[in-house]
Amino acid sequence: MTGYSYSQDNEEEETELKDSLEVKKEMEEAETQEIVITGTRIPGKIIDIPFSVFRVDKKELAYSRNIGMKDVMNDVPGLFLQSRYGGYDVRLSIRGYGNRSNSGIRGIRILQDGIPESEADGEGSVDAIDYTSLETVEIAKGNLSSLYTNAPGGVVNFLTDLTYKNNYVKQNNMFGSYGMSQNGIKTGLMTKNYKFFASYNYRNYDGYREHNNQYFNLLNSVLQVYPDSRTTISVMGNYVKGLAKLPGALNIEEYENNPYNAYTVAVSSDFKRNFSKGRLAVRYNTSFGIRTNNDIEATGYIKLSDLEYTTNQLYNYNNRNALGGFLRYNNTSKILSRNNLFSVGVDYNAASGNVDAYNNVSGIKGDKLQSQNEEFIYNEGIYLQNQYFVYRDKASVFLSVRYDNIDITNNNQLFSFQNSTRRFSRYTPRFAVNYKFTPTIAVYSSFGYSYDTPTASELQNYPYTSNGGATTLNPDLNPQISKNIEVGIKGNVFTESDLLEKLYFEVTFYNTKIEDEIVPFVINDFTYFRNAAYTNRTGVESGIKLEMFEGMEIAANYSYADFNYLNYNAINYNSSGDTVTNNYNGKVVPAIPDNLLNFVINYQFKITKDYTGILLWDMDYVSSMFADDANDVVIPSYFYGNIMAGITCNYKNFNFLLTGGLNNIFDEKYVGFVNINANPELPANQRRYYEPGEPRNTYFGLNVGYSF
Repeated sequence: MTGYSYSQDNEEEETELKDSLEVKKEMEEAETQEIVITGTRIPGKIIDIPFSVFRVDKKELAYSRNIGMKDVMNDVPGLFLQSRYGGYDVRLSIRGYGNRSNSGIRGIRILQDGIPESEADGEGSVDAIDYTSLETVEIAKGNLSSLYTNAPGGVVNFLTDLTYKNNYVKQNNMFGSYGMSQNGIKTGLMTKNYKFFASYNYRNYDGYREHNNQYFNLLNSVLQVYPDSRTTISVMGNYVKGLAKLPGALNIEEYENNPYNAYTVAVSSDFKRNFSKGRLAVRYNTSFGIRTNNDIEATGYIKLSDLEYTTNQLYNYNNRNALGGFLRYNNTSKILSRNNLFSVGVDYNAASGNVDAYNNVSGIKGDKLQSQNEEFIYNEGIYLQNQYFVYRDKASVFLSVRYDNIDITNNNQLFSFQNSTRRFSRYTPRFAVNYKFTPTIAVYSSFGYSYDTPTASELQNYPYTSNGGATTLNPDLNPQISKNIEVGIKGNVFTESDLLEKLYFEVTFYNTKIEDEIVPFVINDFTYFRNAAYTNRTGVESGIKLEMFEGMEIAANYSYADFNYLNYNAINYNSSGDTVTNNYNGKVVPAIPDNLLNFVINYQFKITKDYTGILLWDMDYVSSMFADDANDVVIPSYFYGNIMAGITCNYKNFNFLLTGGLNNIFDEKYVGFVNINANPELPANQRRYYEPGEPRNTYFGLNVGYSF
């Protein structure tokens, strides 16, 4: 004990504390730097981006069921996902955009590794996304029409996981209720000069409803080559082939008595979608300049798709080929000693294909050709954006503007006098400000316009338009134009407390006024679209995530929506086929709940040196909503909870993941998908608004990987 004193002990403790705080500060700064979003066209830190942005945590993806978009994105603040048939054909809605779709995704730009999965006319799908191969998902919420075509609701960018540090191969298996199985393999290879990733997955699902079986084959690959330290050449491909049987929507009596039966006509006419599509893209990215402050990216891609689908009367074939690309230049520089980020880019997307329809004879293609059309869709757009830091790195102003031109042509190959073309074009500007109180807490506000054109399928004409259905395209349906404002605060803060290590939070208030909102309605099981005159949307999105003591996370998300038609005189059709004008002024926009609440507890813990466990519980509350513009039909509120447990094991070069879960613990009966404005020509009790959500179900997964 000679030479030892309490003062030395205290000095050592103070030094350790000081070192600990410095390490924590370095971690905070490093993490702030790492959280970078690429889908906003200038890669930037979340804290510097003047709108609401969310990034799905990679570790959440590792244990998830990963068979549908709802498994991956259900805990994102402000997102409302309505799942049909257990995962296929999810309706994705952000601030009400995307809500009008009864099939596919509208008003939200879908990207995979920055390549559009949305078509030239704005219709998107996620059929080709392999959820088992993702590093993360970036969600930029709100008006991004000044950067992307038809993106008033935002952008979702699915990013393939290329973060691996060693060569590996992994085999994944998932089994669950209602005949669900998913089996796949993926590999990642790397050297100093390249990275190569490839995955294959087969998914099969018998379904929880009658006439609900589906299967998918998915192939995804990325090759990155690095000719030098500043240049990357990427070749990216995906392919999907699948079949989905569709049970259809139910009326109130069918839903109450046996919600898991199919609509009888869906069975007798064999409602289904048989599809295949593939995409190949090549990207060249290089930086130059003394400080590598200039960046150029050139991307080109081709898409091929075939779709065979049935309705109660028709057996349809739709093949579409697309060619597209974009060129982008980014510059980082100083103006008057202040940082400035500038970007300009050009997008091009062209698609063409045939749409043929035959009579449907009990689910079999008949011999009578009902229609034969050829479609052409073109979209050209140019954008520029600039972010200037007016006060140190704290305060910045952001300006972006885009010009889009969209042409949609539909030629009738049987009766050419019906040929028609619709052309839409417009500028969409946006202005925003961002102020950082600290490096990890910021407030922001923005104002801008958005522009959302009808898609080719939404422009299908019908007998009650102004020209009586004389042309192939609806002459009355126009783009919806929005005026958007939002104000928000966000933060990602480390603390010095042993109980609370990190706090993430975000609160956003928004208001949108829409002229000519596009809304769906259904006649004789066919969905058509019309413009409502004027709509007001006001809402709040909030989320908080607490990283407590080591491994414990608690997250809560709440969204409030007050969406109303301010001026809307709608032409409806009664059971006799006569037109009736209804005034819907003041009515609530259907299929949007006033309140959404999500709560998650996630505990990850070390069992031994090589074993790690995880326990997760999450619950969702969805308030009641209307099913129709008239607000005559109310969809009840519902609550459901899920639990999951998993364990990982590392043994030499092998790694194992075992996971299992129980969804909808309390076996809640709820409407998982609302068929908006269904069958106005039928009596109210016969209208098919209801598609039931998934009942209680279990799943079990086992992944085996080897690194070398």
